[in-house]
Amino acid sequence: MRIRAFTPHDLAPLTALTIATFRPFYEESFRPSVGETVFAVQHGNWREDYREQVAELHAPERHMYVAIAEDEDALAGYVAWSVDSPRKKGDVTILAVSARHRRHRVGTALCEHAFGQMRALGADVVEIGTGGDAFHAPARALYEALGCTPFPLAVYFRRL
Repeated sequence: MRIRAFTPHDLAPLTALTIATFRPFYEESFRPSVGETVFAVQHGNWREDYREQVAELHAPERHMYVAIAEDEDALAGYVAWSVDSPRKKGDVTILAVSARHRRHRVGTALCEHAFGQMRALGADVVEIGTGGDAFHAPARALYEALGCTPFPLAVYFRRL
């Protein structure tokens, strides 16, 4: 596996990977948990939201970066991060690994790569977040294995 910098040719495959990765969360976890009304308001256009978000992830002029993991020229995953140098803080925006490449340390390699890049840009701290539901359990395990400290956060939704 190799990790390389983002190129504009990566946009379509990254968008497709992001949608495929998070579809089970939105359609099989979030939607059934909160109901149609909350789902429609909060994430009813989640696919389009990702199409817009992924297109904006790599903007070095705004200190936003993307790295791609490839395995034999197949897209294995990617990580996006940003750095606020004056605050000495990095943020992992998104981590997505293809279903075929999960449990092969791709997420670990991508996070370690991003952490190294953040350190090189002056960050002393990284923030990386994920959900508390069953879908996100592997991400929580990964981040804790990387030495990240979880801080509980509760978000509530209610139909009015």
